[in-house]
Amino acid sequence: MALAADAHAASDPVGSIPRSYNFAADILERNLKAGRADRPVFIDPRGTWSYGQLADRVARFGHALRTLGMQREQRLLIALPDGIDWPTAFLGALKTGIIAVPLNTLLTEDDYAFMLADSRAKCLIVSEALYPKFEKLIGQASDLEHVVVSGDNAHGHKRFEDLIAAAKPEPYTAATVADDMAFWLYTSGSTGKPKGAVHVHANLRLTHDLYGGPVLGLKENDLCYSVAKLFFAYGLGNAMTFPMSVGAATVLLPDRPTPDGVAALLRQHPVTVFFAVPTFYGAFLASPAAPQGSEVKLRCCISAGEALPADIGARWKQRYGLDIYDSLGTTEMLHVYIANRAGAMRPGTTGKAVPGYELKLLDEAGNPVKKGEMGELYVRGPSAAVMYWNNREKSRATFLGDWTRTGDKYIEDEDGFLVSCGRQDDMLKVSGMYVSPFEVEAALLTHADVLEAAVVGWLDEQKLVKPKAFVVLKAQDAACEALARTLQDHVKAKLAPYKYPRWVEFRKELPKTATGKIQRFKLRAEGKIS
Repeated sequence: MALAADAHAASDPVGSIPRSYNFAADILERNLKAGRADRPVFIDPRGTWSYGQLADRVARFGHALRTLGMQREQRLLIALPDGIDWPTAFLGALKTGIIAVPLNTLLTEDDYAFMLADSRAKCLIVSEALYPKFEKLIGQASDLEHVVVSGDNAHGHKRFEDLIAAAKPEPYTAATVADDMAFWLYTSGSTGKPKGAVHVHANLRLTHDLYGGPVLGLKENDLCYSVAKLFFAYGLGNAMTFPMSVGAATVLLPDRPTPDGVAALLRQHPVTVFFAVPTFYGAFLASPAAPQGSEVKLRCCISAGEALPADIGARWKQRYGLDIYDSLGTTEMLHVYIANRAGAMRPGTTGKAVPGYELKLLDEAGNPVKKGEMGELYVRGPSAAVMYWNNREKSRATFLGDWTRTGDKYIEDEDGFLVSCGRQDDMLKVSGMYVSPFEVEAALLTHADVLEAAVVGWLDEQKLVKPKAFVVLKAQDAACEALARTLQDHVKAKLAPYKYPRWVEFRKELPKTATGKIQRFKLRAEGKIS
């Protein structure tokens, strides 16, 4: 039996989008027609940019792409930090019918080599800082015809600002339809090559119409900031789609977010809506630089990426007087489809289905599970990706007709709230019983000395899997065997005894993604468990 959303059924969002549709044209024209040409849309280190200025840059960049000979459905790779050039390139591509392929700016040269070949990109726009990672690859990419560099030194290629300045602000929009490919987002799991999730023009509008508007409730006078970068599905909605859909503004920080850097940003700018991931919230609370509640203007805080421990949420509310609304979204679905929100909030859970999405939990045999039993999460909704590019096997295993298989394990409680048990790959089977690493990590995080924790499966002397905890302490010099035993006893007192970590290893830091999501697969690999 599928899990229904807890709110009123959403109106038909797909039916509200016309067949002939271009997201970039729609989002820009709606704001200009609403008289927002002079209102700020983005604030970055170069200054404040208005909706009118953005529309002009998008039109110019689109004209520049056509002048270069770029044609519809050809691919443009975007390797840029957050800043005005990113939405200029992304929306400029979409408006011209060219497929935008944003890249994670923290990947390796090998990753970029694969993406250049897999996407068959005709054009690459890359920041001056990232150019060295692409320099050797440019001559090896047989499909690549144009390189555009954002920055002062173009390294002998075309300079982004020069293209913008020379181009005409041509009012051109490609005759795309709602189901035309618009952009790809590369996603990768613990093994294998990255997978290009293919999204269509309608999907961006749908994520706002289902979640950004009715659930987040953003307003024109909001100022947003997202720890997740624009090249992530989460960050794309947070920092561009949702704010622009209501005429709000966003602060873009090109640097990798740190607690100290974000603390300075919140003191400098009156951010009202804040998006982050659990590990960042935890690190921010532990930072001496973190502002007090009276120093910020926050009114709404969102978390996604992995389960938010209840203890972090409680400490955040104590300091800032606000709940953190935990949620779940995936690259394959583009943004959030399970969420806590005002009037439907339960700490320690991911929330309930966003209206417009349908969920079901299945056991290993594909049968629905009962409330209180763990099952794998499947989601059905209109913002699903079409496929993984050039990967039929993975596409067929993930996109099952109307349903998308997430790989996440969940339990539905008696009131319909969903409790995360982690990724299917992260689950441990100890003494024949499943153990959720998130449950053990959440118990560890309630100890006063623990800043971060990651729990993975580890082989004991008999080659049996048992939990091992990797712990980052608030005070590094506190690490000792006695504290390790104390943490084990702490977990035993909170959970069933078989769930306690058999080993506790102290680390200075944990491996993470660019958004701060813990990469447990790297820790598992150390224990020879893939």
